Order: sequence, then structure tokens, then C-alpha cells
Amino acid sequence: MKIAIIGYGKMGQIIHEMALEKNWEIVFVANSKTTEWSDLKKANVAIEFSSPRSGFDNVVRCLELGVPVISGTTGWDNLLPEAIKKCKNLNGSFLHATNFSIGVNVLFQINKYVAGVMQHLQEYDCDITEIHHTQKRDAPSGTALTLAMTIMEKNKKYQKWALGNSHQPGTLPIHAQRIDPAPGTHVVNWKSEIDQITISHEAFSRRGFATGAIMAAAWIADKKGHFTMADMLKL
Repeated sequence: MKIAIIGYGKMGQIIHEMALEKNWEIVFVANSKTTEWSDLKKANVAIEFSSPRSGFDNVVRCLELGVPVISGTTGWDNLLPEAIKKCKNLNGSFLHATNFSIGVNVLFQINKYVAGVMQHLQEYDCDITEIHHTQKRDAPSGTALTLAMTIMEKNKKYQKWALGNSHQPGTLPIHAQRIDPAPGTHVVNWKSEIDQITISHEAFSRRGFATGAIMAAAWIADKKGHFTMADMLKL
């Protein structure tokens, strides 16, 4: 497998290390200063973990060059529909995930189920807490937003989310904390006057995210279309 790594921060470096462990060939590496992209075409798959301001452009560049791409960059959700449309028009291959951790994707499914049950138990109030390292640029995290969007879809008690404490009816509070060296913790809490129910996921290192990204890269290499981690994991 020949891969390109777009974004060479901590995640990009771990993916590089793990790809070499699998005897994959790294044919192209890009960071924020890269100006020459011709070698990107040599890759069977591109793995993209960059920044909110460059995620969309990087994905589009891969699609235009016919290189399947998986992207874990968050903070550009407003442009995601355009990227999906671009993928369809070019008959490309694109998998985007707010979190590549296998455990987090299981959490997404549990969250969906619990949110639906709580639709019938309106005495419970919900809030989300996410904890990340201080280098994380977007707040709330993409994972927290995915959890929130699912809750709003399944539970009509909530129509919008707000960062920080909120006592407005129909508003789901999301608390974002930045503490080093936390790689990522997400907690969904349902609380009533008599008890509370908590579902959570805590990452111990970034290798869990990189493992999912490597799995997704191998999976998408021979496929066409737009996909999610739920597609890959058959959740």
C-alpha cells in the first residue's frame, strides 16, 4: 500500500510510524508549508489530519487527483456537504469521521439508542463534556458535535446546542475543557432529580485514533463513494 500523509502534526507522525510497521510505503508527506503536490498522485490512499482552515481544500485536492482520501480533520462541517458533492461528481472515494477511534464509534451507537429512549423520559436533562489537550483548535470537538446532533435528532427535547452552561429551554449544553496531555474524553450525562445515567469514552493515547485511520485507509482503497466509520465497521 502506498499512502500519502497530509498534515504532519502528532497524529500524522503516529500514522507514519504505524504505516511503516505495516510495511506500507509513504510516497508523500504534506504540512502547512507544502507547495509541491505532484507526488500525491503516487498514493493509493491519502490520510488527512490537518487543520480546520485547510481540511476542505486538502480533501478536494485529493478527489481532483483521483486519490481516495480519509479525513479526520474537524471544524469545517459547514463545507462537508460540498466535499461530499464533489466526491460524487468526480466518482471519487472519501471517508470523513469526527473520530476514528473504534471505541468512540461504538459510543456513537450507544448514544443514539439512549437518546431515543430518553425521548420518552422528559424528566431527564442532558449535557455533554469533552476534554482535550490544549493544542486542539476547535471547541467543541467534532466528536462532541456528532454526539449532540444525534441527541437532537433522536430526542425532540433539544433543538440546539450551546457551548458552556445554558438554561434556555431546548438547548443542549456542551462543556469543552482543554487540559494537557488529555488525548480525548467524551461524556454524555442524563440527570434527573433522583438519579443520573452516564455514558463515556476515554482515550489513553492517540494510537487508538491512528489505528482506526489505518483500518479506514485499507478499507477504502478499492471503493467508490462517500463513507463513514459506521459503514466500515458495519455498525
